[in-house]
Amino acid sequence: MSLHLYDTAARALREFHPQHEGRASLYVCGATVQGVPHVGHVRSSVDFDVLRRWLAHGGLDVTLVRNVTDIDDKILSKAAEAGRPWWEWAATHERAFTAAFDALGCLPPSVEPRATGHITEMVELISRLIDAGHAYPCDNGSGDVYFAVGTWPDYGSLSGQRPDEVEQGEAPSRGKHDPRDFTLWKAAKPGEPSWPTPWGRGRPGWHLECSAMATHYLGPTFDIHGGGLDLVFPHHENEQAQSHAAGDGFARYWMHNAWVTMSGAKMSKSLGNTLTIPAVLERVRAVELRYYLVAPHYRSTVEYSEGALAEASAAYRRIETFVRRVAERVGKVEPIAGSEAMGAFAAAMDDDLGTPAALAVVHEQVRAGNTALDDGDREGALAAAGAVREMTGVLGLDPLDPHWAAGADGSAGGDHARSALGALVGDLLGQRTAARREKDFARADAIRDQLTAAGVGIEDTPDGPIWTLKDDES
Repeated sequence: MSLHLYDTAARALREFHPQHEGRASLYVCGATVQGVPHVGHVRSSVDFDVLRRWLAHGGLDVTLVRNVTDIDDKILSKAAEAGRPWWEWAATHERAFTAAFDALGCLPPSVEPRATGHITEMVELISRLIDAGHAYPCDNGSGDVYFAVGTWPDYGSLSGQRPDEVEQGEAPSRGKHDPRDFTLWKAAKPGEPSWPTPWGRGRPGWHLECSAMATHYLGPTFDIHGGGLDLVFPHHENEQAQSHAAGDGFARYWMHNAWVTMSGAKMSKSLGNTLTIPAVLERVRAVELRYYLVAPHYRSTVEYSEGALAEASAAYRRIETFVRRVAERVGKVEPIAGSEAMGAFAAAMDDDLGTPAALAVVHEQVRAGNTALDDGDREGALAAAGAVREMTGVLGLDPLDPHWAAGADGSAGGDHARSALGALVGDLLGQRTAARREKDFARADAIRDQLTAAGVGIEDTPDGPIWTLKDDES
């Protein structure tokens, strides 16, 4: 089966064919660095990291551009409230986002451009739109420049918005020819950062920034544009309109991930229902949070709850415990490509990145491998573990990946200690399994009591026993 992706513009699954053979180009809307990242922010980057990994696994050389919006009304407002320079506020929170992406195992983008570094490209794009009759500077000479929505007949084709019902969500302006028009360039205000242009000093509009950066790095036409579902309108609709109006083919496929919600509402700072990454990582490991975000389909809404997070953590630990048991009892586990399981996994991933079905294949291998291990079938257990490593590697969840072995903060101490503990616990669990198979239940219970007294909790599951420290369970 070839890769099929859901294209928002087509409202259907489409077979993916890259524009250039052997290469794939991907632009993902990155962070607006106004505050500390929360779970809703990072879901998009994790989902598109999985896409990037799957494209690369298929042999494509992937160029991933993920921008940073470092100039924006909200950044200026929050920096002013805090009494800090806007550029320092933006840089501080950009580092926080980078730390979150790194902690969750997202591969670094090919390039991560900042909006403020591409003013020249933005001015050039505005000039092209004005020359083509699709944009105009404000008649009163203020320096504002707007895109003329009424000049572009396909406006609304991405989002399904009716042009006569469009509301941009911008403040009213006497300079607009049409209330539907959106801002390309904002005239300078006292105390705000600004750059010189032929229309006066000012700063770029949000939509303009991404069009200029995407085409600067990926060319006038590229393969995939990704982002959160909340960006379809107005951001992506406006990106597409201004880019097409300027004569660029722009994105050939549009992909959007769904939200992370709490009590049915999109997770957002304005609603006060956020869970920052540092706060969540005090409760679970980064790899477990990544599993929690990867396990649902990227187009499915994730309703956050502590219970669901705990279930995801336990599910990941079943995978991890199995792979480490095999490594400790049989020998070095290397990823194995081309297995029958990998074929089923690939079929799931090629169906619009079907991670739920793909992880079901992983857990089937874990169950089969645990059975083989308990039956003394060392080769079978090693083959299953190798297949599990290959599949979880695609998802950025390989338990033996050096990133997770080293710890999300780059220090190895905590995870090395846990690994050493895991080796000891794994050996005792193996003895307990053997005792139960021989119906020596007194010995099995004694081992369980020994582990419980040491603060290690044991849960017997269809995938085999998993262990947790009591602190992990609290």
